[in-house]
Amino acid sequence: MKKDIDFHQVTGVKLAIAKEEVVGQTEWGVYIINHNLIELHMVMITSKGYGTIDGEERKTSTLRHVIKELGAQSIAKIEPIDPALFALTNEFWVSYYILNQIFDKKFVFVQGSMEPQHIQHIQELGLDGVLHS
Repeated sequence: MKKDIDFHQVTGVKLAIAKEEVVGQTEWGVYIINHNLIELHMVMITSKGYGTIDGEERKTSTLRHVIKELGAQSIAKIEPIDPALFALTNEFWVSYYILNQIFDKKFVFVQGSMEPQHIQHIQELGLDGVLHS
């Protein structure tokens, strides 16, 4: 049972949604940033979007990703994201191991968090976007 697992507090791991220019097109992506001085193993990420658009409940498919190893102080792109999904709440559940300890955290980008006034330069990526810690 999940209640029997001793989850430790997540520190040094952040998620970002950022945009980059690729062949003259703006593309958005979701990134995981490991600030820790040790690598993360078996990083498992589930993502889903949900909310209301034009008075209608909307829900995306749940996507699952695995990164076998994310090196110390490194970054990985998790998935591209369609800007149309910014009208929804986007949730990313991240679990990983450091040595034999499991860590688990939910990162939630609420509706409106990707509005232009929230976009700023993310130094770690060298891109503009929203950083969640």
